[in-house]
Amino acid sequence: MKRYDAINEISKYISDELVIANIGFPSRELYEIKDRNKNFYMLGSMGLASSIGLGLALSQDKKVIVLDGDGSILMNLGSLVTIANQQLKNFILIALDNGAYGSTGNQETYCKKTNLLEIAKSTGFKNVYNYNDIDFKTILSQNIEEPIFIHYKIKPGNADVGIIDLSPEEIKSRFMKSI
Repeated sequence: MKRYDAINEISKYISDELVIANIGFPSRELYEIKDRNKNFYMLGSMGLASSIGLGLALSQDKKVIVLDGDGSILMNLGSLVTIANQQLKNFILIALDNGAYGSTGNQETYCKKTNLLEIAKSTGFKNVYNYNDIDFKTILSQNIEEPIFIHYKIKPGNADVGIIDLSPEEIKSRFMKSI
């Protein structure tokens, strides 16, 4: 399964949650699959989707789902420590691990030899899952007691999707109005 299919699968269960999508193709794919005002599409700032999601989760009560890439997580491992230690009751980080920097030419990341689940556990996440071992719909419907880290192993490759035809200001404005 490629990232487009994974995002499509995840999107089936998203209703009122706020979604932060990693830069480049993940944002573009989510935009094509399920555009909505409660999606924040990152157009830059690689490695910071989890930090943006953290700030959002700290500022309000709605569930926040961050769709992040393995390369971006590796770029900002410190955010995992901060997220785990905040004990947020509304934060879900989904690591879409395709072993590649998909938006910059599919160069390999170090995730062939690096276990993101073990890293998440070692930083303090208590709720750590493989996507294929859980019922995501059930997780979304439950009250969250601590932040959740979900590893979704996928194949590299980008879908043939268009660009996001919203300016950064429009993305920010409609997202802010939705919360």
